[in-house]
Amino acid sequence: MEAQAHRPAGVARGGEDPFSGSDVVPIRLGDTLIARITQAIHDGRLKPGDALPSEARLAASFGVSKPIAREAIRQLAAMGVVNIQQGKVTRVQALDAAPLDRFFRFAVRGRRTGLTEAVELRRILEPPIAAHSAERRSAADVERLDFILARMEAALGDVPRWIEADLDFHEAVAASSGNRLLDFQIRGLRPVIREVMEIFNSREARTAADWRKTYQRHVLVVDAIRAGDSAAAAGAMNKHFEAAEAAIAELATLREGDHDQDDRAGP
Repeated sequence: MEAQAHRPAGVARGGEDPFSGSDVVPIRLGDTLIARITQAIHDGRLKPGDALPSEARLAASFGVSKPIAREAIRQLAAMGVVNIQQGKVTRVQALDAAPLDRFFRFAVRGRRTGLTEAVELRRILEPPIAAHSAERRSAADVERLDFILARMEAALGDVPRWIEADLDFHEAVAASSGNRLLDFQIRGLRPVIREVMEIFNSREARTAADWRKTYQRHVLVVDAIRAGDSAAAAGAMNKHFEAAEAAIAELATLREGDHDQDDRAGP
């Protein structure tokens, strides 16, 4: 009992330190280095396209080792803040949706119900996004949406061309919302949305009338955005999802079942 009372903090029963071998200093130094670099980007001292100092120079400037500087740069690259190219200087890059793109692909593939969850996520996000777009869209935003609608009409029945135009449509609606994070979110979902669209649009039973109805649902969204009617825009986007939701969910479930079969079949 007495030995237990005097056991040093952090030392487990039996005299073993559960944190032995854990050096938190390098992690803290690396986090500090990341924070200093990102602050320089935020306040404009480093701009997209600017070269970062070399690992050796960063290490010397911040009083850390080269491995710590190297790991900090790798983490910034994973976040999409900088671009690393073999044999070239590392440069600051404008934020894009690539890290979200990778995350969503991994997250969807990691669950049997991933595609169905992706459909639900879009259903939650996109009607409010359309409402924001109606309130904040510019003339250029509406012009871009009209151009995409023309592409969609020209692609009726042509699945690959339609999918690319449809993906661009939903990204354009998000971009016109005036909310950069929503814009990133929808662009990051692009590969997942593409897979759902490929499932939905590859159905054999789609008639010319079905294609036209789908197109018209997109037109109603743009008309509401053009009119600045946020409630109508949200309603039109919601109806667009309602019309396709049952078929998409059913087909996504079938596709996920196929993935399960593949997994059970082994390599």
